[in-house]
Amino acid sequence: MGFFAPWFLGGLLAVGLPVFVHLLRKQTTVPRPVSSLMFFEQGKQSSVRHRRLRYLVLFTLRALLVLLLALAFAKPFFRHTRVLASDKLLLVVVDDSFSMNAAGSVGGGTRLDEAKRGAMEVLASRAAGQKAQVIALGGQMRLLTQPVADAGELRAAVEGIGPGDGHGNFGELGRGMRAMAETVHTPMELHLFSDMQESNMPGNFADMVMPGNVALVLHRIGAAVPNWTVESVQAPGQLVDTKKARVIAVIAGHETPAATRTVSLLVNGNVVATKKVDVPANGRATVAFEGLDVPYGESRCAVKIDSADGFAADDMSGFAVKRADPERVLFVHQGNDARSPLYFGAALAAASQASFVLQPITPEQASDVDPLKYAFVVLSDVTSVPSILENALLRNVQDGGSVLVATGMADSHREHIPVFGGNVADGHFYARGSSVAGFATVGPADGSHPSMKDANGWRGTKFFYASAVDPGRARVVARLADGTPLLVDKQVGQGHVLLFASGFDNLTNDLPLNPAFVAFVDQTARYLSGEERVGGARVVDSFVQLRNPVNQASAIGAGSKSTVDIIGPDGKRPLSLKEAAAAESFQLAHAGFYQVRFANGRDALIAVNPDRRESDLAAIPDDVLQLWTGSAGGAEGAEESAADARNNVSSLWWWVMLLLAITAIAESALSSGYLGTQREAL
Repeated sequence: MGFFAPWFLGGLLAVGLPVFVHLLRKQTTVPRPVSSLMFFEQGKQSSVRHRRLRYLVLFTLRALLVLLLALAFAKPFFRHTRVLASDKLLLVVVDDSFSMNAAGSVGGGTRLDEAKRGAMEVLASRAAGQKAQVIALGGQMRLLTQPVADAGELRAAVEGIGPGDGHGNFGELGRGMRAMAETVHTPMELHLFSDMQESNMPGNFADMVMPGNVALVLHRIGAAVPNWTVESVQAPGQLVDTKKARVIAVIAGHETPAATRTVSLLVNGNVVATKKVDVPANGRATVAFEGLDVPYGESRCAVKIDSADGFAADDMSGFAVKRADPERVLFVHQGNDARSPLYFGAALAAASQASFVLQPITPEQASDVDPLKYAFVVLSDVTSVPSILENALLRNVQDGGSVLVATGMADSHREHIPVFGGNVADGHFYARGSSVAGFATVGPADGSHPSMKDANGWRGTKFFYASAVDPGRARVVARLADGTPLLVDKQVGQGHVLLFASGFDNLTNDLPLNPAFVAFVDQTARYLSGEERVGGARVVDSFVQLRNPVNQASAIGAGSKSTVDIIGPDGKRPLSLKEAAAAESFQLAHAGFYQVRFANGRDALIAVNPDRRESDLAAIPDDVLQLWTGSAGGAEGAEESAADARNNVSSLWWWVMLLLAITAIAESALSSGYLGTQREAL
């Protein structure tokens, strides 16, 4: 029992008021002598005992009225603890990441099967009517049900959790629970069924901290066991010369003894080569397969090791290879410029996996050229191109094609840059006194751009001339030391125009004489042809870009091939017709091979593998797990906060007011009868 405003209890002193009133109301009879009673009406006086009874009842009602009035202002309440199932939300979280496909420790089956059995037991032991929610945790936290009490719906949700291929992330669980705590203020008891893989921890421990109203209960599934895996595979995405093709695989062991493993190379499901490799204890070994021979078209390849542990799902890593004739690259140059096609062509042919053949022509020969027949087009130091060719190039770029423009020194005679559309404001002749050293060097460079993966190799390059071009909203990939844009990537429709503000000869710069030039040409060719975007294997939960987000409406209006088509590893199309017409990217959520047709009409076979961090089955140390469960104030603190939340406070104000009204009515009725005069007939 308590009072919200106890100082109003001082009003109880007013109980003395009815006592004072009743003392004043009391009558005292004084006998007086009367000569005769003949003129008095005969009557019967009420008994004193009966009058006193009515008097005391009225006094009690009036005193109670004052007492209840004081209590009403004091706002009385009482605390009561109710342990109700509805007061606590039960959360059952099942880890379905790739590592849960490993063999379980008890009961047979996988770790996921063991986790699902444990989740069923927790749901079966909950109190009658208690609400629960089933959550799956892989690369993302997925709510499989709403908070419900239906046992059938909860069991069906747990049974429906299938093996996943994603990389677990406990930081995602922490962020999701903190977001849930903003709307759910009741106590929550979270049961996590997971192998507690150490690689699932985020870089910042604070990301996995639970909110204060969540009591975390951990159920560790399985134990750290030895495991060998195909950690990585290096292979060409596109193949022209099978004799030069090379596949390099890394075999890794986690908590494993030294062993000899058999490594096989598969092409379209058939074993084409086998090798033995000695893997050191808890170490890595490299094996190489020379002369990859695949048929023309797209092939589904893989490197596989013999199964010798309880986690067979990571014993293979897939990759896709496309064998085709070399694609042609149109190189438009001035008739008097023989250096640019020579250097560019040599660098293109020197690439380790040459997939392109250079076709040099002059602007006068380019009138009837169809850009669609080429992987991409290079405009090197040309003053102008025929309007028919420029219009065709613009349409091709809008539909997803690409053009590489090198301004060279011809820009001093014109303003308009073909296809790029910008203007040359000026030319910097560093060799003519504009620079003390007689040349400029490369300054800031964006190493994330495919053309600048070897940006450090440009450090010693000397630039004697560069065009001053306004990049506008285009992406500046590299600049010279004085801030002049050197490499600019402009998106036009679904395609790209890459501008190099110098030349491909050895007169404007010495880049063609630098080994970095071969890497630049090779990487740029793969980027502009689209091979860089689809080549090689991907990791589960990564994204593949289907179309460029800019100018999409104009590209569709121009009649571009805007519809994409995706066939997943299960042979089904994951996108609806509406999504296929508008999706800009797609998440590769499962391991296997995806057949993709992009918005620009190009086809690609993409291999997707699970994140190999999942192959290390080492668990989080116990002290870290204890810190995690205590991150919200400890398990005891969480239980105390839950008990406090269930410690209900009920106000008695309404009941006091109701009793006060009843007392007032009774006092009014009784006082009216008391003040009246009782008479009896003679």
